Amino acid sequence: MKKVVITGGSGLLGSAVIKEFIDHGYNVVNADLKHQKEALCQTVITDLTNLGEVYGVLAGADAVVHLAAIPVAYSHPNEVTFKNNVMSTYNILEVAGTLGIKKAVISSSESSYGICFSKQDLKPQYVPMDEEHPQLPEESYGLSKIVNEKTADMIHQRTGMQVVSFRLGNVISPEMYKNFPGFIHDPKQRKTILWSYIDTRDAATAYRLAVETDGLGSVALNIAADDTSMDIPSKQLMEICYPTVKDFRKELNGFESLLNNEKAKKLLNWQPVHQWRNYVTL
Repeated sequence: MKKVVITGGSGLLGSAVIKEFIDHGYNVVNADLKHQKEALCQTVITDLTNLGEVYGVLAGADAVVHLAAIPVAYSHPNEVTFKNNVMSTYNILEVAGTLGIKKAVISSSESSYGICFSKQDLKPQYVPMDEEHPQLPEESYGLSKIVNEKTADMIHQRTGMQVVSFRLGNVISPEMYKNFPGFIHDPKQRKTILWSYIDTRDAATAYRLAVETDGLGSVALNIAADDTSMDIPSKQLMEICYPTVKDFRKELNGFESLLNNEKAKKLLNWQPVHQWRNYVTL
């Protein structure tokens, strides 16, 4: 049985990721600063900014999935967010590489593109946004994600360890679908995330597949549902909120996601299956 250490397993996404790995026969250890609400596996209380503690918790692991982070801009002073997110990720990857762990998956964000927390009303240069879209953050959260992706490239270059960086859309757990009626008809809500979302269960499947897939090197992948979180067609959303954006990389005929997930589908053989319309009465 392969051992996988999942950091931040006590958070919003963590329980779904832990359950996914357990359900597929993995020995899972959760590394977090707090215990899970529902104990699904062993939790080791770990300060990921302490290199020695990271060595301790990763010993004997076959793979590591790194979810732990300050998850949003401006919830902490900028320097605190940057230091925590960058050093914890550096420590995880540095230790994994030194210990000979072959697979790592880290959590980046759509926020790295810069639109989400922009105070300058930054607009997408084109849609749907793929992984080649410029990353132009104005704050330390988005910047920390770019640094982490570069750290992944460095560790792969030095050790050959496969590192997959997931640029996650807005993470939605099943109980959060009850909130959707409050915004699905208002195009100005959620516009800075291009109305993206990803169900925790679909994200969890992607994390597992990233561990099980070989030959990926160091790669960043958008992880989003196939549709937007709105009951307004995607082209209309763009016309209302981003009328100056004219570069459409595909024809928009319905509710297509504006965060392009095609690369993740192709490389991981992944398909998101949970759409909000299956859980919300319109």
